[in-house]
Amino acid sequence: MPDVRLASPQGKWILFTTVLGSSMALLDSTVVNVALPHIGRDLGADLAALQWTVNAYMVTLAGLILLGGALGDRFGRRRIFVLGVLWFAAASLLCGLAPNAGVLIAARALQGVGGALLTPGSLALIQASFHTDDRGRAVGLWSGFGGVGAAVGPFLGGWLVDGAGWRWVFLLNVPLALLCAPVALRHVPESSDQRAHTRFDVLGATLCAAALALLTYALIEARTASWAVALSAVAGAVAAVAFVLVERRRADPMMPLDVFSSRQFTAVNIVTLCVYAAFGGFFFLAALQLQVVVGWSALAAGTALLPTTVLMLLLSARSGELAERLGPRLQLTAGPLLCAAGMVLMLRVGPDASYLADVLPALLVLGLGMVTLVAPLTASVLAAVDTARAGLASGINNAAARAAGLVAVAALPLLTGMGEDAYRSAPAFDDAFGPAMLICAGVLVAGSVIAFTTVRRPAPDCPRPDCRTHGSVLTPPLEGDHLTPPAP
Repeated sequence: MPDVRLASPQGKWILFTTVLGSSMALLDSTVVNVALPHIGRDLGADLAALQWTVNAYMVTLAGLILLGGALGDRFGRRRIFVLGVLWFAAASLLCGLAPNAGVLIAARALQGVGGALLTPGSLALIQASFHTDDRGRAVGLWSGFGGVGAAVGPFLGGWLVDGAGWRWVFLLNVPLALLCAPVALRHVPESSDQRAHTRFDVLGATLCAAALALLTYALIEARTASWAVALSAVAGAVAAVAFVLVERRRADPMMPLDVFSSRQFTAVNIVTLCVYAAFGGFFFLAALQLQVVVGWSALAAGTALLPTTVLMLLLSARSGELAERLGPRLQLTAGPLLCAAGMVLMLRVGPDASYLADVLPALLVLGLGMVTLVAPLTASVLAAVDTARAGLASGINNAAARAAGLVAVAALPLLTGMGEDAYRSAPAFDDAFGPAMLICAGVLVAGSVIAFTTVRRPAPDCPRPDCRTHGSVLTPPLEGDHLTPPAP
């Protein structure tokens, strides 16, 4: 039984190394957006290459994150976490040294593999190491400090891009990993799940990642209308169907389909797809809009996006408390509508936009909407399944959010008619940005309607999420199987 106390030196080292490891992956998902215009100019890359710079990472991370958690349970959570940290660092080094866009995209895909190993492992180590009395607080601190890292990300990324150059956005991970891995090996106890089976759903994970990659390719390259695009779309659809069939027939599937027998779980995941598709598309395009059209530096653009994360850090816990009193339906209905209003306000952000008059109001409304909906979304996911499957449910929900974001990044430029060189032309990019924001707003309204018609109040004895404070704007928080019991 885990017996490490949070106040002990070992407890502090465990918290430090797990926060540091998870922050590496979290930072990369937000920092890279700010660096995209500089990457494109330096490597002579077109818009499709910039989309792949974001999505190659998301494809492997979303497709393999459930398998990464299972590997830790079977072979040792510390072992897989350290492997993920070192793998992530090696891929980051390759990103930083990439001579062209093709190498960078391949290295980003490898980064996603490392992220899939270390992201679930950091939370699992917290839950497996700390004494029961300290576990909830340790998870809360892990989530909160990770949120601080997410808040620092765009600012740090902008500062690095404008100063040392975009390559240091990736190279910075190397010294962080060289600090994180030895601390983990020295201070974090090894743990595993003796109930874990020896067989892994490698086929399921491969089919999932292949389906995401092929469909993403079809969306990004659709403007060429080639046979390769058509074949990719068909192959992606076949891989998706095969994934469902494999998961249905395997004795130990990566994603047991019976979890979707809960109508509430299915409905909340559909809402997740809607809201995180909009968020993924927004943060990809907004970072470009502020630099390409408004003319700000990378540092100014990164700093400008901070209010959403800061609001999440300050108010997410209170939003969760409100949802416990009122039920999640009201907030899951109102939150997406607020986010949609924020994206409509972004229509005012064009050439010579004022931060105080144009950008800040939109981000404040968007941030308040995110605060309103994220905590009850997580609570609803966990309440829809048995407590023993909470970690699985959270992992599926997290992967769904990442998949929705990568599809949005692939589809929005296509839907709005962005050309290959749109990010090099302020008028061309601005013409497409407005319709993209309206599409994102429409998807959020759809999510609000679905939430209003399907979400119900959970049973009063449902456990509460441990991650009370959350700062990521691109994914919902991960939760494990050891949840906070309901208040008496």
